[in-house]
Amino acid sequence: MGVAIVDALGRPLEDLRISVTDRCNFRCVYCMPKEVFGPSFAFLPRSDLLSFEEITRVAQLFASLGVKKLRITGGEPLVRKNLEQLIGNLADIPGIEDIAMTTNGSLLDRGRAQRLKDAGLKRITISLDSLDNARFQAINEVGFPVERVLAAIDNAVAVGLSPVKVNMVVKRGVNEEDILPMAAYFRGRNVTLRFIEFMDVGTANGWRLDDVVTADEILSRVGNQWPLEPVPPSKPGEVARRFRYRDGQGEIGVINSVSQPFCHNCSRARLSPDGQLYLCLFGQQGADVRAWLRDGLSDQEIQSRLQAVWSGRRVRYSEERSQATSKLPRVEMFRIGG
Repeated sequence: MGVAIVDALGRPLEDLRISVTDRCNFRCVYCMPKEVFGPSFAFLPRSDLLSFEEITRVAQLFASLGVKKLRITGGEPLVRKNLEQLIGNLADIPGIEDIAMTTNGSLLDRGRAQRLKDAGLKRITISLDSLDNARFQAINEVGFPVERVLAAIDNAVAVGLSPVKVNMVVKRGVNEEDILPMAAYFRGRNVTLRFIEFMDVGTANGWRLDDVVTADEILSRVGNQWPLEPVPPSKPGEVARRFRYRDGQGEIGVINSVSQPFCHNCSRARLSPDGQLYLCLFGQQGADVRAWLRDGLSDQEIQSRLQAVWSGRRVRYSEERSQATSKLPRVEMFRIGG
């Protein structure tokens, strides 16, 4: 069991998000728009990616510093071959209590879902931004049909990767009319739908504040149709604000990092596919953990450096967001994880 450490603002280190690849088979307009990330775009060379052994070693060191929860992200994590092997390695780390994954669901058939569960994956979050097939295909920009994502969600529920969560990024003028249909579809299905405000992650999504449909607006739309009541967070630092339907048909969540930032209790660090450690989703520069690994530093030396990086952490981008900060260079979301 790790000894918990805190950053310069008193925030504990509890969660590590591990991006296992920068590659993705979608080109979603709010993350990897096709006009920027086309066929000629150069992804990381395979040799630059952390190996499963390197990722496991880093996760062990983070566990020794108090991390209890791991989330596997990308890119699209399921394009990384033999990912079940990594999940199994991570599940064996003392102190790790929860392993989750965020995926677009495109590669999650029933067999893959079962193998991930058997390896030690506990929960899964699947991204879906519309139930309208034409609109969803326009958002993912590769013509992927919504029916196959819905099937992936059913596969996750069937094998017990629960509670299954569905993330919907809401962008004004694109899919806000899907808020109520999405809520209606997932009510009573043992699936938690979470609405995410359109965020200025990365540099290529053309973000403007006018495009943000706020959490309060979303809650008003849903609550007027099906009355809601707040649910206390399951733990301090939880990202989503939770609400249950008063008629007992499940719950929804809202992630409001634009309109109501939650930097003050953020407990998450992020490891990129090439081993850069970022302290914020809007990070500009990472600590080069891969170099520490490949230069032969001992576990004690790397642990000490990780502790020093976190102890000096002061970042709180969303609380300081302004016209000036929104123009700062940032790492693209597919390299840092959502």
